[in-house]
Amino acid sequence: MTATSAYVLAEVTGVRQISPGMTRVTLHSETLHGYPSTQIGDEYVRVHFPDEGAEPVLPEIGENGDWRYPEGRYPHIAPYTIRRFDASAGEVDIDFVLHGHGRAAAWANSARPGDRIVFGPPRRLYKPPAEAAQQVFVTDATGLPALGRLLEQLDPATEATAVIEIADASHAIELTSPARRLTVRWVPGRGNGVGPSAMTESLRDLAIAPGTYVWVAGESKELRKARRHLRHERQLSAQWYDVIGYWTFQHEEWLQRYESLDAETVTRLEDIWNQNGDVEVGRDLYEVQLERLGL
Repeated sequence: MTATSAYVLAEVTGVRQISPGMTRVTLHSETLHGYPSTQIGDEYVRVHFPDEGAEPVLPEIGENGDWRYPEGRYPHIAPYTIRRFDASAGEVDIDFVLHGHGRAAAWANSARPGDRIVFGPPRRLYKPPAEAAQQVFVTDATGLPALGRLLEQLDPATEATAVIEIADASHAIELTSPARRLTVRWVPGRGNGVGPSAMTESLRDLAIAPGTYVWVAGESKELRKARRHLRHERQLSAQWYDVIGYWTFQHEEWLQRYESLDAETVTRLEDIWNQNGDVEVGRDLYEVQLERLGL
């Protein structure tokens, strides 16, 4: 994708409910034939959703690659995983959690063939060491699309364990992998906005042998505890885990509290990253400050 075509305008060609809590939307665009997919299972895109019942507003691409929208017409934007990418067909599948609120979920719930959305180039975060013979995945429903694709891409010599908390037992879906051994455990009624999360509890219950890579994704505040467990209790080196916040419980209220911070406090938070060359040390300090501020 060049600077002049750094977005995809894609059309809905199919919609399928894959569980009571998740819908799969298939999107087509001729642009996808040359799309720079990372080919990594947790690759995600920033989806720009149109207003209800409206056509997407197309961005202008600046000289530095920034997307620019007309004043007052900035769309709702949210990151979503590409569950399936097919360059030859010019298609992607994106799975949406139907949690009953939010503009993205509302769009997916009402999506019909012919509807159109805009998204940009992909990024990925999953990066296990080459020598990782065992992998552990812990997530909630928001991480299921990435988890499903990651499991499908595992080396046949790998042993994998996946723990997934879901709102209800009926939300479990089939997960397959070429891995030598795959153990899947569903944790219904926890996290996902319906109850206290069990992700850190699940990590504590797991035997994580040396040489095991751990991938954790889900609600941001719960993942602070999960990361502390892996980094400080388990004392894993940073290359052996990735902890990725996919969403924040009561995000609008959280954002309001953050935006009400005074300029000096915001500057102190930003300076934490500027003053620490070690990203994990910076995250330690940053998360401590957020919690002191009630965030």
